[in-house]
Amino acid sequence: MSLLKVFKNGLTRENPTFRLVLGMCPTLAVTTSLMGGLGMGIATTLVLAGSNLIISLLRNVIPDKIRIPCYIVVIATLVTIIDNLMQAFLPALAEVLGIFIPLIVVNCIILARAETFASKNGLVPSLVDGFGMGLGFTVSLSVLGTIREILGTGTFAQAADFGFAGVQLMPEQAAGLIMILPPGAFITLGLLMGFLNQYLEGKGGNSGGAA
Repeated sequence: MSLLKVFKNGLTRENPTFRLVLGMCPTLAVTTSLMGGLGMGIATTLVLAGSNLIISLLRNVIPDKIRIPCYIVVIATLVTIIDNLMQAFLPALAEVLGIFIPLIVVNCIILARAETFASKNGLVPSLVDGFGMGLGFTVSLSVLGTIREILGTGTFAQAADFGFAGVQLMPEQAAGLIMILPPGAFITLGLLMGFLNQYLEGKGGNSGGAA
């Protein structure tokens, strides 16, 4: 499999959110805004790429019987580093994401790629896979956050917390509060998932798995 195909799989045919249905907890929880979705996606991408890299390097050293605990230790170490850096340099984003940054440790996307790809492939393909899956996750969360924030508040409300001027995109009266509530997350996710799957099936794509 070419590196380009490995990278593109995470964006389309093996998109972790819309095709594999992985990592649903942060997907539904932090996408009330664009900044929340983007921040969670970038943090997860860094952990994904880093864990794939390390696990690929150690794949011939880690005993098979304790591979899962070893993977968790690697992932937890990277998440701790990302969490501390975010609290030090991006406190506003750290406050928005809250407990969901430490919970990246148990994000099934990361453990799934470690088990199914990084532990069986070389350094470069594993790194490319990590960035591809991470970018697919980031784009998915950013799109969800953008749609929910615009339809729910009529503006990019949280952008002001990060030094950007707020932009009113639609009248407040037309905004539906339900879109930034849990039902809005499920509705938006279901519609986007259906559109992407219909598009890929129309092109002859294989259906994704679920977890």
